[in-house]
Amino acid sequence: MTMARGGLVLLKEMRDVLPSSEKKLADFILSNPEKIIVMTVSELGDASQTSGAAVTRLCKSLNLKGFQDLKLRIHGDIGRKSESTNRDIQPNEPVSETIQKVTDHAVRTLLETAELLESNQLEQAVDAVVAAKNIHFFGVGASSIPAMDAQQKFLRIHKSSTVSTDLHLGATIVANVGPEDVVVGISFSGETFEVKKIIELANARGATTISLTKYGQSAVSKISQIQLCTSPSREANFRSGATSSRLAQLHVIDVLFMSVASRQFDTTITYLDATREAIENIQNQRDNKKRKSSAD
Repeated sequence: MTMARGGLVLLKEMRDVLPSSEKKLADFILSNPEKIIVMTVSELGDASQTSGAAVTRLCKSLNLKGFQDLKLRIHGDIGRKSESTNRDIQPNEPVSETIQKVTDHAVRTLLETAELLESNQLEQAVDAVVAAKNIHFFGVGASSIPAMDAQQKFLRIHKSSTVSTDLHLGATIVANVGPEDVVVGISFSGETFEVKKIIELANARGATTISLTKYGQSAVSKISQIQLCTSPSREANFRSGATSSRLAQLHVIDVLFMSVASRQFDTTITYLDATREAIENIQNQRDNKKRKSSAD
């Protein structure tokens, strides 16, 4: 069984939006993660100068099953190999070190994403996509990459899909959606102006809206009907663009796609076989044409 983790990440990301008593609790837990593992609800309330009721409310605010769930997650966090304090690249460092640093950060981001992705929200997203007449993906900048990847995937299983990376084009598409359509807005920060506007327009048109943002409350996630999330891990300072965040977004898209494929397994296999055969036929025709040209 996979060890539950992600408790400390949940607390760090939610701290600033918690009520005062829960924020006080979060600060105590973050400062004393090892101690709370052996505490009861009432003992934690006394130690943090709050109350047992505040502990229960905190667990609800974090969407956890209860205090035991929080303790298990924090225990898993403590058991995880500590991360190096400096994971940014250095001038002229050996490529072997760069490989290790980039890989470590990517793996950590994917693991945190798996820990923070809520099953009930994913189930709702799968239900919506399976029932959708059309799926419209929207993302700008680095978030356009997972949007384009998602469209390509769902087209392969005969799901009518569009992708847009420009606000004007996206608005044109979403202006004509209806209750049978799904609109997916992708933004790591959750504060991207263009994505927020697309979700607002889709809501006004009655479509089902899904957001894919980093964990925590944001402008985009607040107005979306279904919220999918990735690890909030920050990128290294030295970067040419989103790296780990892009991998995490692609990972969630893969999970969503595989979940939909599992739900309609037989038809998915049929469509995938058909698309694979079509591509192979095109490639064979191209190769034959090349060979014929070479012979001539």
